Amino acid sequence: MEQKNYKPRLIDSLISEYLDTFGALCIEGPKWCGKTWTSIHHCRSRIMLGDPNGNFQNRQLAQMTPSLVLEGETPRLIDEWQEVPPLWDAVRFKVDQTSDKGQFILTGSATPQHKGILHSGAGRIAKLRMRPMSLYESGASSGQVSLADICRGTITPVLSGEVDLRRIIDYIIRGGWPANQTTPLKQAAHLPAQYLQAVLDDDVYRIDNIKRDKHKMELLLRSLARNEATTATNKKLKNDIKEIDDEDIDVETVSGYLNIFDRLFLTDNQRPYETKLRSSVRVKQAEKRHLSDPSLAASLLKATPDMLLQDLNTLGFLFEALCERDLKIYAESFDAELFHYQDYAGNEMDAVISMPDGQWCGFEIKLGAHQIDAAAANLLKIKQDIQKDGGKEPVSLCVVCGLSNAAYQREDGVFVVPITALKN
Repeated sequence: MEQKNYKPRLIDSLISEYLDTFGALCIEGPKWCGKTWTSIHHCRSRIMLGDPNGNFQNRQLAQMTPSLVLEGETPRLIDEWQEVPPLWDAVRFKVDQTSDKGQFILTGSATPQHKGILHSGAGRIAKLRMRPMSLYESGASSGQVSLADICRGTITPVLSGEVDLRRIIDYIIRGGWPANQTTPLKQAAHLPAQYLQAVLDDDVYRIDNIKRDKHKMELLLRSLARNEATTATNKKLKNDIKEIDDEDIDVETVSGYLNIFDRLFLTDNQRPYETKLRSSVRVKQAEKRHLSDPSLAASLLKATPDMLLQDLNTLGFLFEALCERDLKIYAESFDAELFHYQDYAGNEMDAVISMPDGQWCGFEIKLGAHQIDAAAANLLKIKQDIQKDGGKEPVSLCVVCGLSNAAYQREDGVFVVPITALKN
């Protein structure tokens, strides 16, 4: 459909590819990340189940006769399909009746219970995860350096210019929400706060009509913010709540609430790299904790620009979350995946990008340019240990930096790139 002022997203090419391959496509992700706007860009007709007109007549029609809302020019967008879960089976059945590709686009900001959905949709309905905007998509990164090139072992040296620390803080507090990119920062900080409030007040109940302890869910979210970009266990989260908020919550409740947050796409954890890099060293299997956007963690911590300037440790974790959000978006645009690496020998890499052909690249993320030497030394040490053990070596090693003014390759072979110069 024709859209004025549509800002292209990196996921656009994948959407087009999937529509040429599958009968239907489901685009999932957190609210307000741009799913509907992007889907409208790719569809030729649409029905919005959240439209309140006529006392939500679209939703009522879908509940009474799901097949009727499927009628229209294809690709047909069904926005927020999870409001009427039987629509999934209706779409799958419709796709089965013909071999046509790209018939439907479904968007969803929550994963409903399997009850009421009879079939997985495998082979008929593909799924894509959409995230808030990366710095390159929002225009905050110049895009002078390609992550795909780095993952192939090359870089074009460029001077990218000085970056002010307050600018990095702005990107963290503002987040990647499309509607927040031109708003003054003071007002922009309200959006993630309202997002969290809407989730706790409404979405948590609507996902399965079960009433939960809102206060404890909020405490768990605060704990997740305090443990952003770490591998904190469920038990650690429980203890963190007890120690800091003086509230008790059992591990089973923590696990149940985390499942709800995951189904609402409120969390977006970074999986451990499972490929056998080293034969004799056990690799830890803990996921690295992330909320779906660093602005949510900043909001939960009530972090103002001045506070973050005075607390560089917290700022460092939030900056790491910002970079890992972007690295995941960039990597997935060329069919790669983002992981992290930890082993029981004490070796850690902030990020690992695994390529479709099995090759991999290691990354460290540092806010200040004065940390580059130590980060590069850590990456080289891990590479040397892998070589000694006969493991698979990385194609490249890279330090992603906040305050570096150039992208280049060091004499030791490690790449350095500012996050504000990176693209896919």
